[in-house]
Amino acid sequence: MSRLWAGLLGGLILAWQAAPALAATDLPLAVDLRSEAQQAARAGGPLIIIFSREDCKYCEAVKRDYLKPMAANPRYRDRVVIRQINQDGDSQALIDFKGQPSTHASVTSAEKIKLVPVVAFYGPNGRKLAEPIVGARLPDFYQTYLEDAVEQSARALKAP
Repeated sequence: MSRLWAGLLGGLILAWQAAPALAATDLPLAVDLRSEAQQAARAGGPLIIIFSREDCKYCEAVKRDYLKPMAANPRYRDRVVIRQINQDGDSQALIDFKGQPSTHASVTSAEKIKLVPVVAFYGPNGRKLAEPIVGARLPDFYQTYLEDAVEQSARALKAP
């Protein structure tokens, strides 16, 4: 009986230790930025990218408290595409805005992202549609910053 309990306890400990790694992939990872930005633009909104790291508790909070609820909100879910790019993703392949093979880490570097979280708003061809939200900022206002940037992005998409 003690082996059974030891095995169960060991399994619970492993699951608990794996939880942070699972949380890092709560949002879909960016795969093809050009295609994802075009998809968002056709819907009338931006491609929203959170630049994140696996060990960033502020990144997890932004994803959990703001981006995941936005993705599920009927007001936004059909207007925006939300993706995650991992700053520490040297081996995570993706297609950049020019249609060229790249990695998460390379795109993060090309965008001059040094500290995370950064939530950025893109249109087709990688055009920046609104100022990125850098850091976790004040929780009382973060939702407003996010919604304002989405609306500004939608207006920018309509502008010539």
